[in-house]
Amino acid sequence: MRIIADLQIHSKYSRACSQDLTPKNIGHWADKKGIAVIGTGDFTHPKWLSELKNALEETRPGLYQLKDKSARVYFMLTSEISSIYKQGEKLRRQHTCVFAPNFAAVDKFIEGLESQGANLKSDGRPITGIHCDELVKIALAADSRNFIVPAHVWTPHFGAFGSLSGFDSIAEAFGDQAKYIFAIETGLSSDPKMNWQISALDKYTLVSNSDAHSLRKIGREANAFEIPEKELSYDSIIGTIKSKDPQRFLYTIEFFPEEGKYHLDGHADCKFSCEPEKTRKLGGKCPVCGKKLLVGVLSRVAELADREYGFVPPGAIPFKNIIPLEEIIAETFDVGAGSKRVLETYNRMTDKYPEFEILLDLSESEIAKISAAEIATAILRVREGKVRVEGGYDGVFGKIHIFSNEERDKVLRKPKQMGLF
Repeated sequence: MRIIADLQIHSKYSRACSQDLTPKNIGHWADKKGIAVIGTGDFTHPKWLSELKNALEETRPGLYQLKDKSARVYFMLTSEISSIYKQGEKLRRQHTCVFAPNFAAVDKFIEGLESQGANLKSDGRPITGIHCDELVKIALAADSRNFIVPAHVWTPHFGAFGSLSGFDSIAEAFGDQAKYIFAIETGLSSDPKMNWQISALDKYTLVSNSDAHSLRKIGREANAFEIPEKELSYDSIIGTIKSKDPQRFLYTIEFFPEEGKYHLDGHADCKFSCEPEKTRKLGGKCPVCGKKLLVGVLSRVAELADREYGFVPPGAIPFKNIIPLEEIIAETFDVGAGSKRVLETYNRMTDKYPEFEILLDLSESEIAKISAAEIATAILRVREGKVRVEGGYDGVFGKIHIFSNEERDKVLRKPKQMGLF
């Protein structure tokens, strides 16, 4: 049984997140996407924790469902902690995910954080001065089954390897507690192929999650496991991640990393971006304003890499690149992703099949039956990696191009095609 799991999202109590992120709405959209297990996010926030306790009940060991049965998805208790502190005369910044097997473990973990002076009421992703190694100790003291994952490790500001995080390795970030780190989250601006260039990461399982700040972004990255339904539990999921067993951990589902908003080096204010080689030639300065460029993921990977791009480590978990269905429809019809035409088409398609089944499994003819031939063609192109992406930089998402302007003029803009919807 293929289990698609997105284990890192946020709630309406996190900064810059949609107020529509409620347990019931998350459940509805997880079902619509075809996600079997979804992280709750933000369990350290008192109001969100209260909502979760009121809305959820444990139906499998360590996994929860909505009490009102309005969705099939299972929830796993997850949260993300922001640590900002000085260490060795350097400012250190790190986001870390914590997964918990039950509410009792959550309550004890919260007690541990508050004993260190953490203010958990201000944000769903609380900002603390707790060092990364101390955070691991607090989590494992609360419950030995708690699982710790460094979040979006390449993000410049708050990833373990980010250009502004202050760290160059998991060992540097987590000290003697690094032995309890078994997995890292690659983030939207990198994919496993990029991470495989660093031999020090071979011992970690690479996981991918959406870090969604709104309902529609749920599942933009995820993990595919093969777990028999009767075995599905918190422990079976954590065990699958730890073991790196390719029979159980099938693949990760990835953005095209160029689409991530920190892939290239750049300066958003000047609308300038570039690849690492050009950054070096520029001395790291924006040629428009002369200010320092934000160093992106591609540069940081190149800086830490000790292998050539394309190397595949033994036992590496494979991955599949996707583009969210709404973006594919929008690109196909050359309209905005929030347009009425896109929303109507998306709902019509996902009323028939979950989004992941459409993106990953259905044949071209099956997709065409529920949409249009050109959408089916676009989805097949994405599966084959036949896309062009303008790289994201300095907080600006990249742009996906599935069809060239010439193809759109010749095929997609023909009246008979446009009349399909």
